[in-house]
Amino acid sequence: MKIVAAVKQVPDTTDVKINPETGTLIREGVESTTNPFDEFAVEEAILTREKCGGEVHVISMGPPQAIEVLRNALAMGADRTYLISDKAFAGADTLATAYTLAKAIEKIGNVDLIICGKQAIDGDTAQVGPGIATRLRIPQLTYVSKVREIDPEKKRIVVERMLEDGKEVVECSLPALITVMKDINEPRLPSLLGIKKAAKAEIPTWTAADLEVDSKKTGFDGSPTWVMRVFTPEQRGGGEILEGEIPEVVSQLVDKLLEAKVLK
Repeated sequence: MKIVAAVKQVPDTTDVKINPETGTLIREGVESTTNPFDEFAVEEAILTREKCGGEVHVISMGPPQAIEVLRNALAMGADRTYLISDKAFAGADTLATAYTLAKAIEKIGNVDLIICGKQAIDGDTAQVGPGIATRLRIPQLTYVSKVREIDPEKKRIVVERMLEDGKEVVECSLPALITVMKDINEPRLPSLLGIKKAAKAEIPTWTAADLEVDSKKTGFDGSPTWVMRVFTPEQRGGGEILEGEIPEVVSQLVDKLLEAKVLK
C-alpha cells in the first residue's frame, strides 16, 4: 500500500502572532510544533504499513521552517517526506490549501490511503482533509476513532466513526481519505537512531512549478475567504453567587434581572 499522511506545523499556543494587515498568522520566526492531531495521523499510517506493507509518505505545506515537522515524521518511521513550499502558496485558506495538497498527492501517484488529523489547532476548521478528498474525487471518512480492517487486495477499508451520540461502522472502497481522532492510537516516540537519520535526511521541496498548479487556485488569489478583522474580546466582569434558601435566592435573582433590564 502507498499511504500519505498530511501534517501541519502550527504556532505554539503561547506565542501566537497575527499580521494586522492580512489577518493571517505570522509563522516565520515563531516557535512552532507539529499539529497534535497530525501525530496520530502519522502513527496510523505507520501502523497500517506494518500490517499491510507498503510505504508511508508524509507531506506538509508551509514555510521553510515547516521542514522540522517532516523530520519528526521521518524519526517516527515515515519512508519519505516532502515540503510543499512556495511564496505563491502564502495566504491560502482551506480551499486553496486543499487544492495544493491534492496536487502534491497526485504527484506522488497511486496513493491507496490518505490520513489527516481531524483538524488543526490554529484554524479549527476541519475542512482541509475533506477538501483534499473532494479535489481527488475519492471517498472521505471523517472523525475516525478506529480502523477495523484494511484489505489491500480487495481495496476496502472498514472504520469506526465518532458521532455526537455514539459511533457508526462504515465500509468503503480504496483509495480513500480518513481524518482521525486522538483516541485512535498512541503516537510512538522517535528513536535515537531515527532522530539521527532524520537530521541528515535530504527532504525535497516542491514548488508551484513542480506541482504545475493553477496560480488562480493557490495562495491569496485562490482563497475566496479572508479575515476582515482580528481582535481580542473584551473581558467580562466577574459573576456573582447568590446564597441562601431557594425562595430567597429566587427573589434576589429576579430583582437583579429586573435591575439589569433583562426582565421587564
